[in-house]
Amino acid sequence: MAFGWIDEQARARRAAGLVRTLRPRPADSPLLDLASNDYLGLARHPEVTGAAADAAHRWGGGATGSRLVTGTTELHGELERELADFCGFESALVFSSGYAANLAAVTALAQHGSLVVSDAGNHASLIDGCRLARGTTQVVGHADPDAVRKALGTHQGPAVVVSDTVFSVDGDAAPLAELADACREYGAGLVVDDAHGLGVLGDGGRGAPHAAGLAGAPDVVVTVTLSKSFGSQGGAVLGPAAVIDHMVNAARTFIFDTGLAPAAAGAALGALRLLRREPERALRARAVATVLHTRLTAEGLEAVRPDAAVVSVRAPSPERAVRWAADCREAGLAVGCFRPPSVPDGISRLRLTARADLTEEQIEHAVSVISRTR
Repeated sequence: MAFGWIDEQARARRAAGLVRTLRPRPADSPLLDLASNDYLGLARHPEVTGAAADAAHRWGGGATGSRLVTGTTELHGELERELADFCGFESALVFSSGYAANLAAVTALAQHGSLVVSDAGNHASLIDGCRLARGTTQVVGHADPDAVRKALGTHQGPAVVVSDTVFSVDGDAAPLAELADACREYGAGLVVDDAHGLGVLGDGGRGAPHAAGLAGAPDVVVTVTLSKSFGSQGGAVLGPAAVIDHMVNAARTFIFDTGLAPAAAGAALGALRLLRREPERALRARAVATVLHTRLTAEGLEAVRPDAAVVSVRAPSPERAVRWAADCREAGLAVGCFRPPSVPDGISRLRLTARADLTEEQIEHAVSVISRTR
């Protein structure tokens, strides 16, 4: 059989406890949600959903084509200008997803003959970007600027360093200022994915690069997603105008992909404007993460100290992590469950989202459920 090998892989996944399944959720779930990436609690905010509905009514259900044909509306341009201004960069370009934005940034900036230095803990979208890039990729130790220097020192020619700003598994932050220093010693560019930093870190949620003093730097390019703190969908690349112009002309996931749906663009713009008015939401998300970590560790659980809004709790095995998450669900709490191959170190975890709209009572409930179901 042409696809007979699939059955063998399925058996191996079952034996290792690594089978993944889809679980459709109802519109109004009774579960307390600590599994999503809705860090600021904006996905159902009436201003955000209202902006999405208004955009769909005005511009239609879809973008109707690629951005270079009919897929760019005035709304897309408005979102790009306000996003660039908020994050402190010269220009921005919106994509249909954060994944597409990362593929674009890495492939378009790693020309033939260049070196791509990639952190070992990077997200799958950055890893795939490195695989598709025409340059040579060297993977270095996690959050290690000296390893980056060593890699850059072996190469003559253009180079880019690629890293998450906040790593999605444990929620730890990259040493951005030190990485930028290493890049500048060797004339390399720095490309960072701020998916888990935008809306949470920096002044008023302007992101990790802004907090590190890198916003607007001519040698720094930032990718973001609109599907986490902004409660919408889509992604963007931020950077110097010349880089963004290059993306328009060279990034295949921009040129050949249908533009972001107007409803998603409208929702993201609504969320951005709301965050400008309510910057305290970013502080609240970080505060909730700290409280969750403190109380979970007080219960004897092994939790990684959060640098943003992700709280990671170690599990003894993939099977135990799956059972633990299922027991939490039965007790009314939705938590994330990360297992190999999603985790680079092979250690399974429960992954918790510290949302800005969680109440004290909800935090206590979550800690209680996680502790008693371990």
